[in-house]
Amino acid sequence: MSSSAPTSQPAAAPEPDDSPVPERAAATGPAEEKKPSWWRRRLHRYSCVGLTVALVFFWLSVTPSLLPRGPLFQGIVSGASAAVGYGLGVGVSWLIRYMISRDDPWPAPMRRLWVALGLAAVAGTVVMLVAFQRWQDQVRTMMGVDLLSWTAYPQILLIAVVVFALLMTIGQAWGDGVEWLVRKINRVAPPRISAFVAATVAIVVTVLVLNGVVANYGMQALNSSFAAVNDETTADSNPPTTPLRSGGPGSLVTWDSLGRQGRIFVSVSPTVAELSEFNGAPAMEPIRAYVGLGSGKDLRANAELAAEELVRAGGLQRKLIAVASTTGTGWINQATVDSLEYMYNGDTATVSMQYSYLPSWLSFLVDKERARQAGLALFEAVSERVREVPEAQRPKLVVFGESLGSFAAESAFGTIPALSARTDGALFSGPTFNNKLWVDTTGSRDDGTPEVLPTYDDGRQVRFIADAPDLDEPTTEWVSPSGRAVYLQHASDPISWWNPRLILREPDWLKEDPGRDVLSAMRWIPFVTFLQVSADMAVSVGVPDGHGHNYLSAIPAAWAKILQPPGWTEAKTEQLIPLLTRD
Repeated sequence: MSSSAPTSQPAAAPEPDDSPVPERAAATGPAEEKKPSWWRRRLHRYSCVGLTVALVFFWLSVTPSLLPRGPLFQGIVSGASAAVGYGLGVGVSWLIRYMISRDDPWPAPMRRLWVALGLAAVAGTVVMLVAFQRWQDQVRTMMGVDLLSWTAYPQILLIAVVVFALLMTIGQAWGDGVEWLVRKINRVAPPRISAFVAATVAIVVTVLVLNGVVANYGMQALNSSFAAVNDETTADSNPPTTPLRSGGPGSLVTWDSLGRQGRIFVSVSPTVAELSEFNGAPAMEPIRAYVGLGSGKDLRANAELAAEELVRAGGLQRKLIAVASTTGTGWINQATVDSLEYMYNGDTATVSMQYSYLPSWLSFLVDKERARQAGLALFEAVSERVREVPEAQRPKLVVFGESLGSFAAESAFGTIPALSARTDGALFSGPTFNNKLWVDTTGSRDDGTPEVLPTYDDGRQVRFIADAPDLDEPTTEWVSPSGRAVYLQHASDPISWWNPRLILREPDWLKEDPGRDVLSAMRWIPFVTFLQVSADMAVSVGVPDGHGHNYLSAIPAAWAKILQPPGWTEAKTEQLIPLLTRD
């Protein structure tokens, strides 16, 4: 019995290799795996889903916000937005795997998906940068700012990539630490419990390190740095030779104790000759009283000292006393004080005090309680002394502040009626989201009025304006000739509209029709709008007057409407504006 040999079958053609990192055997010698290139090893660490969402967030980051942005801040916003998008993409992917009880990661994406993502990235980025140029040209033309040059766009891309890579490196290092901790805990606990415990421990340790080490030592370093700046003196700051200024002859405080901004405040002001020429009548020299942190860090004691300095200089005998609340460094908008001095031909006294070394935005984050205490203590100390004057001889008492200074200045008053009853007028410029009185009043605005320019109680006691003509809206008469209050705010001021709630909540000012200097193309985007407005804060004073956080020309018009100085006219307001400066 013979047997036939088995028929030989042709070998099947090999399937094409479609993996992201192909592996091939060596032509000779024992089979070896070819080591993936550096680029493919790095790419393997990134999630395709995460990068896709990151790309979308990058595109969204170039949509319009409140102010023009240059390459640096746009690049930072875009890189940070992409990082947030990546985190969200990875988080959602992990959550889906977790909910379907899938422990192993998704299959590695095929090479064609990476190619498609790369092509989409190039095409989409070109389209969005063209749109970004158009939006930037519109807002820059509207605000009178120079247009971006073509070199800005590659700079934006480069900065965005660097920021994204840096944030990804930090995130991956944190993730590696969590994975290491999970492996250790896996020895004694089930995997899911290990993951939960490791993540919890990592978050707690991170928060403790940030709060206990980075925050404490960081704040100490910042305080030391800005304290050194506070000791500097500008070229136009000179010790007063008059007893009507703090730091001068007979003053209760020394020149050196005033700090940098305090020395500017008492040195730079209209002269008697300038006031006399402007008003066509002999003027008095204005009183300016100021207490810096060099006199001590006890806010209540400093407030009492400032009030005594006001009394010493003869402030209670003037027609008007202004209580000025500063920003963090002790800065005061000179235009606000100068306007009062011109309107009353020098028959004024302005009193203020410093409560921090930090710039306003940093004080806003970490020192706002000191700002509140300082504003309250200063007003109460001055008000107490004013009330001791017989009513017939009592000077007018007004309060004002800008930015964080507005938060401090309104801290002594719980309601608008209380503000009107206790003062003869108030001007708050560029309020912050922490201004309780401003928030409460805006939240109770009359139906149908927008958040960026609301009307409260028909404008009988307080009015919100972006420019001088707004003072005549509504047409309702003020309830009384004194005790009027004005909030001066621009629709494009990020200091007023920044809020942590922007991360996940659309504000009314973005639901309503845009303000007069905000592009109609601006839209609320979760996470992205928060980053955009945060970056806008850094450039908020770098735009012309009437936009952003730059307040000047509307200030004298507001004071004129609030106080109605005898003999003052709209023509004098227009004549005064060119003479005013912020610093």
